[in-house]
Amino acid sequence: MSESQNDLLCSEFVFKSIFESHFKGLRNFLIYKYKDVERAEDTAQNAFVILWENCGTLKPEQAKSFLFTTAIRLSLNLIKHDKVVSNFEFQSKPSELHLESPEFILLEAELRIQLEKAINDLPEKQRTVFLMNRMENQSYTEIANLLELSVKAVEKRMHLALLSLRKVIKNV
Repeated sequence: MSESQNDLLCSEFVFKSIFESHFKGLRNFLIYKYKDVERAEDTAQNAFVILWENCGTLKPEQAKSFLFTTAIRLSLNLIKHDKVVSNFEFQSKPSELHLESPEFILLEAELRIQLEKAINDLPEKQRTVFLMNRMENQSYTEIANLLELSVKAVEKRMHLALLSLRKVIKNV
């Protein structure tokens, strides 16, 4: 990677050209995928901010792939955050259906925290595949197509993620 190629992506003209070429497609992909126009636009913009922050380490031809991968990762993190908030709101509402003991509820909450930490601690590639499969119910084939990987690579990442998570649960 020559220095001039790095500088090229960091040039305002090239970056603006990449923005104009890819923003609409990225935003539309996120709208289609997550059905939320405002969040899709915010996520697409955030992906471009991260691209700009990394312009010195990327070639212009890597920009599209980087943008889509970053946007998917950001979206998955938002979905995961939403689920955590939703679970917390659900748990914080008193329910007559909760017949579990306070100890059980505390242990369950601790396990959830440990599991969320373990998911966050997974390497990014494993975490992305795990969340796409388990949180979004995407098949390995769908994930492979989105991330431009082979199905075998997706299977391997998922296998490694599950091994790591099983270690955490076994230690609880």
